Amino acid sequence: MGKTVDYYFSPMSPWTYLGHARFADMAQRHGAAIKVKPTDFGKVFPVSDGLPLAKRAPQRQAYRMVELKRFRDHLKLPLTLQPKFFPVDTNLAAQFIIAAGRSGGSAAAMRFAGAVLRACWAEERNIADAEILNALCQEQGMDAAALAAAAQSDAVKAEYEGNTQEAVARNVFGAPSYVIDDEIFWGQDRLEFVERALAGA
Repeated sequence: MGKTVDYYFSPMSPWTYLGHARFADMAQRHGAAIKVKPTDFGKVFPVSDGLPLAKRAPQRQAYRMVELKRFRDHLKLPLTLQPKFFPVDTNLAAQFIIAAGRSGGSAAAMRFAGAVLRACWAEERNIADAEILNALCQEQGMDAAALAAAAQSDAVKAEYEGNTQEAVARNVFGAPSYVIDDEIFWGQDRLEFVERALAGA
C-alpha cells in the first residue's frame, strides 16, 4: 500500500505551479494518496517569520526572478515571470479547490488546483475572480454552479481554516510543502527526495 502525502500549498504560488504536475505523476507512479490542503499562507507567514513578496529584501526579490526563469526553462513549462494578476486574494480559489475535492475526491481537487495554477502563471487570468473560477470549472468538466455554492459553505471555509491551523501546528512555513510520515519536504526542488520517500528509500 502506498504512502499518504499531505500537500500544503497556495493557489498562486509559482513554485507550487512548477511542481504540481510532476508531483501528481510521482504520486500516481508510487500509488500514493494525496490529501490536498490549500492553505492561507497569509496566516502562516506571521508565525513562521516569513514575509510576503513585496516586503522581502530587494536582493531576495531579484534572486526569486532568476530562479523562476531557471526552473521555467529547465522544466520547459510556460510561465509568465510577472503575471498581470499577481498577487491576488486566494481565499475563493482555495475554497473552490476544497469544494472540488469534497465533490470528486483527491483527483478532482488536484486537477482543479492544476487548472487554477496554470490560469495564474501561464494564462494570466485573475484567480480571485468568481467568473474565472466558474469558467475553470466548466473547462474541467465540473459543475460550476454546485462548486461555486459549495465553495462559500461554512463546511468548506472551516476546512480551509483547519488546513491553515494544521500547517502551523506541523511547522509548515512555505509553499509547496509535502509532508510524509510527519517529515516536511519544502519546495518543488525537493521532489527528488519526495520520490525517494514514496519509494521507501
